Amino acid sequence: MEPIELEKVQQELDAFKDKPVYIHVETTNGAYASHFNKEAYNVGAYVRNVQVEFNQAKIVGNDGTYRVGLKMGKGWIYVEGLSDWVIHKKTQLLLAGHDREGRLMVSLQISETPFSY
Repeated sequence: MEPIELEKVQQELDAFKDKPVYIHVETTNGAYASHFNKEAYNVGAYVRNVQVEFNQAKIVGNDGTYRVGLKMGKGWIYVEGLSDWVIHKKTQLLLAGHDREGRLMVSLQISETPFSY
């Protein structure tokens, strides 16, 4: 993965607008937090292969931390804390945010085809 480049990622997001796509969203601090602080709350979310169609996409941020909003007809998908990106298999946009030690904290993935398990 490479550090996010706003203009390039925005172009990739726009390429998915107004067509059915599959979304993967994942957040975690789970095991990372509990190993060092027994009073820490583990949190996480995992959504995979939900088909949506968004009509607007926007990436904003600076200083290496970004957020993406995907506007649908009746709602939003919003992911914050993103830092890196890559195009995978020429059809999947993968965005991720990592902590200072390189551990995954958040991801947003968009694909025209379902993600494998």
